[in-house]
Order: sequence, then C-alpha cells, then structure tokens
Amino acid sequence: MTVKKIVSRLIDNNSKLTIKIIYEGGKMKPEDLKYTKNHIWAYVDGDTAVAGITDYAQQELGDIVFVELPEVGKEVKMDEAVGTIESVKSVSDIEAPLTGKITEVNKLLEDAPETINKDPYGEGWIFKMTISNPDEVNSLMDLESYNKFTESQR
Repeated sequence: MTVKKIVSRLIDNNSKLTIKIIYEGGKMKPEDLKYTKNHIWAYVDGDTAVAGITDYAQQELGDIVFVELPEVGKEVKMDEAVGTIESVKSVSDIEAPLTGKITEVNKLLEDAPETINKDPYGEGWIFKMTISNPDEVNSLMDLESYNKFTESQR
C-alpha cells in the first residue's frame, strides 16, 4: 500500500493520527502553516498546534548550537517567550504563536539542536500546545503574507 493510500485511510478514520505521522515522519508543507512576525510557524488542527521556527529564521540565525525548550504544562500567552535558541551568531527567544498550554517538546533538539537547521518544518519542530483562544489563529499570517513580510525585512 502506498503512503498516499495509508494517509487517505488515516484521514478518513483518525485525523489526529495523520498529523502525528506528518510531523514525526516527514515535513509539513509551508503553505499549510500559519506564521508570526517573530518567525514562528504553527500547524493548527482544531485546538492543538505544533510550533517551530521558520526556514527564514534558521537561515538568519546560522548554525544552531543549543535550544532551551519550553516547560511542558506551562500556560503561555501569544508572543510570550517560552524558550531560547542559541546559534553561533546570537541568542533568540522562542515565542508562543498562540495562547495555550505546552503539551510536548521535541526532546531530539536537546542532543541535536542542528536538526532545526536541517529540517525546520519536519523533525525540527519545537513544541506542541493546546490552544485556549482559537480566534488568535486569524491574526497569524498565511504563507503569502509571511513571504511579503520577510521580503520587507531584507
């Protein structure tokens, strides 16, 4: 059975399982994500989100050498600093894209922070959260808007 057929069946039967496969086994498509002006992406499914930094951000940072992950169980507000990323160039905050509660962190990044440089939309995801204010999603940018925003930053 092809991956496409397996994914189609999972979507029909259990969409949350499909999402887990997407971010544990492959890349998320940038056009399916939402973006903040702080270069954080969010994949939103109902009241849950997966977050990471954008390809633009990882390129600007350079080689990432350390990630301070958020605390699981912590209640956070949109744009609140929840961790840090240290690169050879600087240290930057990781900010929550939405208000909610951190439910899981990507432990792979503790030993391999460079994964963010190699795969920012796949294995380089940083944390998962439940969303407490779904209306905030409407304030995030789509890919086209984010691309225009980053062009204005150059």
